[in-house]
Amino acid sequence: MATAAAANCCFSLLPCKERTLFSTFGSTGGRCGVHTSLKPFRTAVVAHQKPTRSSKPEKESVSKKINNDPFAYKDEIKGSSAKTQSNAFKSFGTSKKEKKGFQYDAKEQQGDSGTLQEAAFLNAVVKVYCTHTAPDYSLPWQKQRQYTSTGSAFMIGDGKLLTNAHCVEHDTQVKVKRRGDDTKYVAKVLARGVECDIALLSVENKEFWEGAEPLQLGRMPRLQDSVTVVGYPLGGDTISVTKGVVSRIEVTSYAHGSSDLLGIQIDAAINPGNSGGPAFNDQGECIGVAFQVYRSEEVENIGYVIPTSVVSHFLTDYERNGKYTGFPSLGVLLQKLENPALRAYLKVQSNEGVLVRKVEPTADANRVIKEGDVIVSFDGVQVGSEGTVPFRTNERIAFRYLISQKFAGDVAEIGIIREGTLQKVQVALHPRVHLVPYHIEGGQPSYLIIAGLVFTPLSEPLIK
Repeated sequence: MATAAAANCCFSLLPCKERTLFSTFGSTGGRCGVHTSLKPFRTAVVAHQKPTRSSKPEKESVSKKINNDPFAYKDEIKGSSAKTQSNAFKSFGTSKKEKKGFQYDAKEQQGDSGTLQEAAFLNAVVKVYCTHTAPDYSLPWQKQRQYTSTGSAFMIGDGKLLTNAHCVEHDTQVKVKRRGDDTKYVAKVLARGVECDIALLSVENKEFWEGAEPLQLGRMPRLQDSVTVVGYPLGGDTISVTKGVVSRIEVTSYAHGSSDLLGIQIDAAINPGNSGGPAFNDQGECIGVAFQVYRSEEVENIGYVIPTSVVSHFLTDYERNGKYTGFPSLGVLLQKLENPALRAYLKVQSNEGVLVRKVEPTADANRVIKEGDVIVSFDGVQVGSEGTVPFRTNERIAFRYLISQKFAGDVAEIGIIREGTLQKVQVALHPRVHLVPYHIEGGQPSYLIIAGLVFTPLSEPLIK
C-alpha cells in the first residue's frame, strides 16, 4: 500500500523476494504497522493460538489500530539489488458476514439514511468466519495451533462469493453469515489467487441464497470519483460503511502475493475486517475489493482496492482452466533509459525504451531477448524511457500493467533495438516460478527424513 523507488533507477518485471514499506497483519499482528511477520493480521481474537513472538504485539495492535487495516502486507520494490522489508502495509480481516442478496427492508428506510439502491447492495456483503491452521515449517509433519479471524466478502452470482486470499489462508473451516441473519453457513474455497490476493468461495446451502442478488462489477473509476467501502471491520458486529474518493490509480505492490498489479488508492477508511469487502461507486456498482492499507507516521488515509480488471482476470483464469494459474511474467529485469549519453551509446534515437539488464534463464524471453537490448514496444504500444505506457487520457502507467493483462500461455510481440537495429520478436508469457516461494501450494510442506536429517523445500516462511 505504499510506493517505493527502485534502487539504482531500475525496476524489475520479476516479483522480488523481499519488499519494502509493506508488512502483513494477522491475528498475531504487530504494533502500529511495525510488524514484520508474513502472517496477515486478522480482526478476530486468536483462539487457542500457539504463543509466538508476534502474538502479544497483535493484541496491542487490536486496541490501538482500530483505524488501521487489519492485514498489512509486504511491499515489493523492483530494483537491481536493494530489497528490504518494511511494515507499512496492512491487510484486513478474514471472516465474512453475509446476508441475503439485495432484499430491501422498508423498516431500514429512515430519514436520509440512504436510497433503496444503497440498502440493496449492502445486503450482498457478508461476514466471513475462518479457522486457520498454519503448517509448522520447522517441523513439517505437524501444524501450529488453530486460530480464528473474521473478514468480509460479497456475492457475485452463480452461488459464489469473493473475498481476499489472505482471509482464508491455511483455512480448515470457513463460514459465512448474511446481514441480519443469525445462521452461519459453511463455505468452500474454490480458488485462491495468492498474487492478486483474491479467493473464490461457494456456499451449497440453498437457504443462504434465498432472495439474494449478486453485485455487478463496474468500470474503472477516475480520479476524484466517490467511493464507498462496505464491510465488517473491527469495532462492532454490524455492517460498516465509509466514504471517500479515488486518490490514485497505478501499479501497486500487493503485499500478500509479492507481486505488482494495478491498484486503486482511496482515502476512505479501511480498517481490520474490511478485507474482502467491496468498494462501490455512486451508481452502486462494485469497482473493486478492499485489501490493504499503507501505514506510516508520515501519511494517513491511504487504503488500496483491487480493481475490477484484476478481479475479472482472476475469474476468467478460473473459468478457462478450472483453477487459478496466475499472472504471467516477461522474465526480465529492466532499467530506465533517461540518460541521453546511454541512449546514444545504445543507438536509440528517440526518448523511448527501457534497457534489459538481465533475462531469467528459465523464461521464454531468454530465447530471443538478450542483455543490452532495448525494449521499445509491447504489442504495438510504445514504452517510454521511464518504463511507462499510455493509460487512458493524459495518464501513463508502468509497463508491467500490459503484461498483467495477459494470461498464461499468451504470446506477445516485443519491439527491441539491438545494436541500433529495430527488431520484432515473439515471446510466450508464463507465470514466474520463484526460487524461494512466499507461499507453498497445498498448505503442508513436503519433507523427507534420511538418517535423522529432515529435508524440506526452501520457502520464505521457513526462513522467517
